[in-house]
Amino acid sequence: MINREWHLLSRPVGWPKPEDFALVETAVPTPGEGQVLVRNKYLSVDPYMRGRMSAAKSYAAPFELGKVMQGGAVGEVVASNAEGISVGDHVLHFFGWREYAVMDAKHAVKVDFEAAPLSTYLGVLGMTGLTAYAGLLRTASFKEGDIVFVSGAAGAVGSQVGQIAKLKGASRVIGSAGSDEKVKLLVEEYGFDAAFNYKKGPVSEQLRASAPDGIDIYFDNVGGEHLEAAIGSLNLRGRIAICGMISVYNNTEPAPGPRNLARLIQTRGRIEGFLVGDNYDLQPQFVQEVGPWVASGALKYRETVVEGIENNLEAFLGVLRGDNTGKMIVKL
Repeated sequence: MINREWHLLSRPVGWPKPEDFALVETAVPTPGEGQVLVRNKYLSVDPYMRGRMSAAKSYAAPFELGKVMQGGAVGEVVASNAEGISVGDHVLHFFGWREYAVMDAKHAVKVDFEAAPLSTYLGVLGMTGLTAYAGLLRTASFKEGDIVFVSGAAGAVGSQVGQIAKLKGASRVIGSAGSDEKVKLLVEEYGFDAAFNYKKGPVSEQLRASAPDGIDIYFDNVGGEHLEAAIGSLNLRGRIAICGMISVYNNTEPAPGPRNLARLIQTRGRIEGFLVGDNYDLQPQFVQEVGPWVASGALKYRETVVEGIENNLEAFLGVLRGDNTGKMIVKL
């Protein structure tokens, strides 16, 4: 049996190019003692993966050149030499970018495909959902009545941040997105109070128009002009949670910082970065609270699904371009 997997051949400089990668055919691995073999059904592609393609020291180890990359995946166990996991079980793991994966059983988390579609464990009920939940409630210290601004608001994380804020009693939620279609989605389907297309004018001006009373929380997925605009609209003791800065991921030179940081003195504002990996203690609480919202339809989600392992790279590049609405997923 043949296994196809994506290898990183060279470290991208600026925008990743197809020649930096290769889809390689290998033999399907055999599980050893205490291991399971999983046939992946859905793969996740996420902006943070761009950072792992660089050799620069960061919070996650760089992908190794000439070897298969990693990422979130969910699939079916087709062979098991481990107690507690049987053939036919479905598991969540981080050995994506390949059709078949072998792993120690401790790295496989069983999921219930009857309780929710398998793909949701990579998005709304998975890492992206927990990222939204932890960043808003813990890092940004959300409280009822807050005015919340979310950039990249039509993406997998941003769309949940806005909806959770509304469900928890935000007085106003504003989102930015890169197309009129996404802006319409934010207001009409996700229940944002206001949204704007950041390509249609200065972010600072559009944000002030959408939030005339300022903002208490900014959830940052974009960085750059958005971050500077948020600082400019921040209310007294406002909080900024830095989740991602997709606008600078492909820069070859350091991006200039916000020019108005001194305003944080006036507002006594706070900026804090966070990683979902530091918040896994919230997972049970997250599932207990968000699961029923998803099941009832109170919290809505979208997925952009790309078919085939051969299109995994294009799906990833699509995330960097902003092609996706909601979670970008590759279906095998």
